[in-house]
Amino acid sequence: MAADGTKSETGTPGDAATGTTDPAPLGSRAPEFVKARRVLHLSWQVGVFVIGLAVVAAGAAMLVLPGPGWVVIFGGMAIWATEFVWAQLVLRWTKRKVTEAAQRALDPKVRRRNIILTTVGLVIVAVVVGVYLWKFGLELPWKIKEQ
Repeated sequence: MAADGTKSETGTPGDAATGTTDPAPLGSRAPEFVKARRVLHLSWQVGVFVIGLAVVAAGAAMLVLPGPGWVVIFGGMAIWATEFVWAQLVLRWTKRKVTEAAQRALDPKVRRRNIILTTVGLVIVAVVVGVYLWKFGLELPWKIKEQ
């Protein structure tokens, strides 16, 4: 709420404790001449939705096919965010969570733990491969004969 009792255009006032505010106002980023005409604006929204849906669907297909699936999905969300408040909020939440995860990953304790877990995992894989090679040699599993 603004001081005059009207709702803020950004939708959220930000964090008063840290003094941060949302980077951009929520809502349509369509050109003003499009927003001024209801039918044109509705057509614009349908077009943005269809294009965003096509990009998100392509990204979903890339999750099982070769390609950068998640990057494309977030690209589709960014297309939707040019017009729809719900997509803007999802992208802000995602960006905040990714930033928090990156900060946690830079913590020396977390890095040390990740390095130790990776090393232990590689040692286990090396032992399993070594045992396999010792027992069967370079034979492929489907060509191993019963002994």
